[in-house]
This record gives sequence, C-alpha cells and structure tokens, in this order.
Amino acid sequence: MLTLKLISEETDRVIRGLEKKHFENAKEAIDNVLAIDKARREAQQQLDANLSEAKKLAAQIGKLMKEGKKDEANNIKETVSQLKETNKQLEERMNQAQADLNTLLCQIPNIPYDEVPEGRAAEDNRVVKSNLKECTESDTVGNWTANPDNGEAKLPHWELAKIYNLIDFDLGVKITGAGFPVYIGKGARLQRALINFFLDEARKSGYTEIMPPTVVNQASGYGTGQLPDKEGQMYHCEVDDFYLIPTAEVPVTNIYRDVILDEKDLPVKNCAYTECFRREAGSYGKDVRGLNRLHEFSKIEIVRIDKPEHSRQSHKEMLEHVEGLLKKLELPYRILLLCGGDQSFTSAICYDFEVYSEAQKRWLEVSSVSNFDTYQANRLKCRFRNSATKKTELCHTLNGSALALPRIVAAILENNQTEEGIRIPKALVPYTGFELIEKD
Repeated sequence: MLTLKLISEETDRVIRGLEKKHFENAKEAIDNVLAIDKARREAQQQLDANLSEAKKLAAQIGKLMKEGKKDEANNIKETVSQLKETNKQLEERMNQAQADLNTLLCQIPNIPYDEVPEGRAAEDNRVVKSNLKECTESDTVGNWTANPDNGEAKLPHWELAKIYNLIDFDLGVKITGAGFPVYIGKGARLQRALINFFLDEARKSGYTEIMPPTVVNQASGYGTGQLPDKEGQMYHCEVDDFYLIPTAEVPVTNIYRDVILDEKDLPVKNCAYTECFRREAGSYGKDVRGLNRLHEFSKIEIVRIDKPEHSRQSHKEMLEHVEGLLKKLELPYRILLLCGGDQSFTSAICYDFEVYSEAQKRWLEVSSVSNFDTYQANRLKCRFRNSATKKTELCHTLNGSALALPRIVAAILENNQTEEGIRIPKALVPYTGFELIEKD
C-alpha cells in the first residue's frame, strides 16, 4: 500500500496518479487518510504528554508521603488515576484510527509512474515493440494494423488438440469441471518441455529456482495485494482458511515478508514453476474457449526484490528476458505499455506481452511484467539496510510471467501447422525429443 510519508509529502502527485488510474473519489480518499492520520497523531501526542506528566506526578507522591503531606499526595494520586483513564481512551482512539487507516489504505491502489500513458481501457495501451514492425508513440492497441496474415486458413488449437490427441477438454470436465484440461501424450510432453525450457532459461539469467507451496495463508495473500477484497478470484480452503495461489508471485514474494535484507544481497532473483488457480474465468465464447482462459494452468514466474535506485534496471532486464523467450519460440509478438486505466491495482508500471493466434485472428496475452515500487514491500514490511546510512528502507518488488503456458501452447499449435503435422520450435526440440507432432 502507499506509504503515509508519500501521501503526506506528495499529496498532489498521489491524487494525480490515482486519477490516471481512474480511481473514483481519489481526492476524497486521500483527504480521509490525512484526516484520520492527523487524528491518530494528535491522540499519540496527547498520550505522550499525559504519560510524561503522570511520570512526573508519580515521582512527587513518594516525596509528599515522606513529608507527611498525605492530602496532597492523595490529590496527585487522583490526578494520575484520571490521566490513566484518559490515556486508556486515547489508546482506544489511536487503535481505532490505525484500524480505519489500514482499511482505507488497502482500498487505495498504487500510483503509476509518469511514463504510464493516459487511458481507460485495453485499446488505449501503447504498443512499444513488436517483431512485426517498428513501433511509434502513436501505435495503440486500438489502431494496430500489423497482424500477420498469410492468407491460409488455420485450425484453432482446440480442434488441433482433438485431431492430434494432445488435450482432452471433455475429460477435464468429467474429472473436475470446465477450465481444467487433461494433457495427453505429446501434449503433456510439450507442457513439460516448456516448463523445463523456461526454468533453464531463467537459471541461465541468474534466477534461483524456488519450489514453493501452492496453498498460502491469509497473511501471504494480504502481503502481495490479493487480499482483502479479491477473495472471489481465489479458491478458498475454508476449514483451514488457506487459499490456492493465483500465481507463484504470492508465495515467492512472501518469502521476504518481515525480512530485512543486506544491500549487498540485492537484487534478489527467484523463479518458480507452479500450478496456478483462478476462479474467475471470464465470459463465454471464443475468447475463453480451449486454452484461452483456464481455472488451473501452469506458469513460470520470475520475481525480483531490489533497492529503489536499481529497480528500473531490473525491470528492463526482466522485459528483455521475456522477449528473449518469445524470440526463441519463433512466435509473432508485441509488447504493450499498459495505460493507467488498464493497470492492475498494485502495479506502478506494467508491460504485457502478447502473441498472435493465426487461427483465432487475435492477440493472446502471455505475460505481464510489473514494477510495484514500494507498494507491496510496505504491506510485506520487506526492507533492506542501506550500507551507507545503516538505516532500513523499503525494497521495490517486481515480477513477471516467464511464461504462462496455456496461450503459448495455443500459439505454438496454431502458428506451426503444416501438411505433415505441427512443427516444434527448434529451441524446444532438445526438451520434447521430437520435431513434429504427427497424427496417431
């Protein structure tokens, strides 16, 4: 969440940032934060003054008793007793103010960086790079015209999966329900190949592999911003009050909850393969058909913890890493800088990677790479000790998909159809053990 220091010292910038994210009643929300914080601080100041006064008076009681001035001593005792009752009320006011403050701060999103473009929705996102054409600042999703078109009709991946016996969607419905596919034979081997390929590439880029739990407690969900208010998007194990993770970002980032890191150890670079679970799977139709949107899917996540002055460089390196994966998979891609209105609740800046589906004639999001600035770290109490000042400071947290598998699999199947079968990208062949998917 936003820090009180930022809100109080740069109030106008915070309000402008929230307005860029199209957060309703931004000024009112910030004014409420400042008012509650003022009341809390005033109560704290009064409490501190009362405690100091009570301490002075208490020191006088013993002296007066020794001098035989019992009435004066008793009067002071009464004053101290009244101060204690007042202090109790002040503590209650402070605790209530702090609770109200935390509740309100959790409802306020992160503010975007200055370079984040204005805009309300996905069509306002800016296309900053593609392997199809040179991009300019005027290129937005809404006016993009560089889609590949080779003039050949392509089969969508859900039909290819059936023809080549790669994925059984009906069997998944039988076992669990819609959005839980069963991968079979070379379909399963392709999944495993992609997982190993992505993990190996992350390791080559200096990431330490983590194998975290896929079930987390409430504190972890709070730390990365999934809770409160987003419970409906997560599978909840009610008896134990655990949540199935929507992404490895949650357990991996929470490794550093309530941790003070040494500056020399930054940036921390971790990667993890996990299954991911999301209850909200969107609307019906072709946009969610097949692998386009699932309740359970595989994903490799890269996570960094860094100091503020280096986090932008870390973000750049993460973007280059994800782009390198798409190049090696030989897929048509574009990179979007998300506008304020399409950014996530917690991000300060986010780039999406999309690959083109030649069969569906649409772009499929396969990765989001975000810098959260201190927003998550403030919730996590993730800090580092500055080697020069010896003081602790909030870290910056960053993460990105590298990569999410379902739509990558869909794009590989759809974009590599030949008369002989489905061609496997060269970079994957050492992992699959086959160059072509043929009909059984």
